[in-house]
Amino acid sequence: MCGIVGFTGSSQAAAILLDGLSKLEYRGYDSAGIAVRDGENKTKIVKAVGKLEELKKKTNNGEAVKGECGIGHTRWATHGEPSALNAHPHCSDDENVIAVHNGIIENYQELKEKLLKSGYSFNSQTDTEVAVKLIDYYFKKYGLGPVDSIARAMIRIRGSYALCVMFKDFPGEIYTARKESPMIIGIANGETYVASDVPAILKYTRNVYYIGNMEIAKLEKGAVTFYNIDREEIEKPLTEIKWDAEAAEKGGYEHFMLKEIHEQPKVVRDTINSVIKDGRIDFSDIGLTDEEMQKISQIYIVACGSAYHVGMAVQYVIEDFTSIPVRVELASEFRYRKMTLVKDSLVIIISQSGETADSLAALREAKEKGIKTLGIVNVVGSSIAREADNVFYTLAGPEISVATTKAYSTQLIAGYLLALQFAVSRGEMTEEKCDELLKELFTIPDKIEKILEDKERIQWYATKLAGAKDAFFIGRGIDYAIGLEGSLKMKEISYIHSEAYAAGELKHGPISLIESGIPVIGVLTQQDLFEKTVSNMVEVKSRGASLMGLTTYGNYSVEDLADFTVYIPQTDPHFAGSLSVIPLQLLGYYVSVAKGFDVDKPRNLAKSVTVE
Repeated sequence: MCGIVGFTGSSQAAAILLDGLSKLEYRGYDSAGIAVRDGENKTKIVKAVGKLEELKKKTNNGEAVKGECGIGHTRWATHGEPSALNAHPHCSDDENVIAVHNGIIENYQELKEKLLKSGYSFNSQTDTEVAVKLIDYYFKKYGLGPVDSIARAMIRIRGSYALCVMFKDFPGEIYTARKESPMIIGIANGETYVASDVPAILKYTRNVYYIGNMEIAKLEKGAVTFYNIDREEIEKPLTEIKWDAEAAEKGGYEHFMLKEIHEQPKVVRDTINSVIKDGRIDFSDIGLTDEEMQKISQIYIVACGSAYHVGMAVQYVIEDFTSIPVRVELASEFRYRKMTLVKDSLVIIISQSGETADSLAALREAKEKGIKTLGIVNVVGSSIAREADNVFYTLAGPEISVATTKAYSTQLIAGYLLALQFAVSRGEMTEEKCDELLKELFTIPDKIEKILEDKERIQWYATKLAGAKDAFFIGRGIDYAIGLEGSLKMKEISYIHSEAYAAGELKHGPISLIESGIPVIGVLTQQDLFEKTVSNMVEVKSRGASLMGLTTYGNYSVEDLADFTVYIPQTDPHFAGSLSVIPLQLLGYYVSVAKGFDVDKPRNLAKSVTVE
């Protein structure tokens, strides 16, 4: 959840740490802190409550903190309320060990009691302070150095974590370790960087190492050494990040979310082209063969949040194109379900970061049961990408805003392409029909651009919704799946209570919530379900609801019913979700702006959910 940055080299560390933390603030923003060690081996720790701007003020943008080695952290509270005392970095009483930490230590209370008996005292409410003092305990008890003390602590700690640690006796060095929580290390020009996500170091290097699960790394100026949990040196491959530094900047837009909405035509086009060769779908880079697709008897799509909504939409498409039954499961429920997975099935894990804790756990459970797995992820080298049998990389580039937009759209496209290839490989769709649908798929980016050209109308309507306390989204089939995502966008960044319902379920309870003036957004892109959804909109209007209709050009009768209508270009109904979601993203964005909220950093939320 939180963001970690570390640096050792010849430059002043504080400015680099603050710059890196600014790129990671989407991972946590209730407090922040840095620890920097100077040439005389003196360490200065500075913390601040609130957004990173407060820390920048306290350090004069880093100029007040001198030194060439340091670690930094931006926090999203798990154990302990947001406060300067609970902010990272944490240290042992004599500052022998200083560390920052992502994740949750499940047995911290047990470890804390052990350390209290050994004479340690605690100043914060965090589980991180327990990890710091446990490392210090082993360092002093056995005297075998940083790698040994960290390894011993890792064996005792239960939970998920990423750690960056500095030791007083080892100036100029940073030690990092991980279990489940991600961490990357980059080297450039005799300097070494570590971070919990790519954007933090993209400005400095695109050549990175991914530290593996239960591994430790020693960072020195321009060098890194890796160890396994048995303290043995190991080799790691260097990976090149294809994103460029500009991709992680706002580029003149007021918010990252708006920039990322506008990037969707490009990233959708890039994702389609990534698996097209000579005009046909080619999954050779993904590793999923036609023969394997022919054997699949059941598909499980497992995901969280917006990725789960992608799964809901893709389920309709796969089941329309093929005879394969599809189940969509919440990752946080899937891992605790006692169910038998069908033999010869495929578990598709969808995750932007490739590090989502529940999704990763679901992947591992599927593999333990001998089920084939496919990851749809955006981050090269992420845990899900490394552990899945096959990987479909979406080419969304870095997504900074907490509320996903472009990653969602590329995941949808990946789902369509999988559905098409499954259908063709199994003989359930002709090559000619597939070519026809592919041709239509290639028009999606241009059609998204057309929708974006009309965004001012949506901005105008959003100002009318800014005072709403509740909102409802209704639709049927794919329209229902898209409504789920539209509702999530509304609630997560504008804080309006919002729910999405399958339109046919209104009379089974939800219609009792409709009262005069309440906004209801009806999604009507599925022509065979159009009349039924219109009937449901009539029902809520008769009870006083204020209606917005979202439909395709040609369905002008919606204007007779709705108070405000948004049109999207015509496309094959299976792909309509890629267009109808755009106005809903814009609606959520502009409502949040109208209410004066920080769109990119909604309260209580963080970008990458790496803990349960």
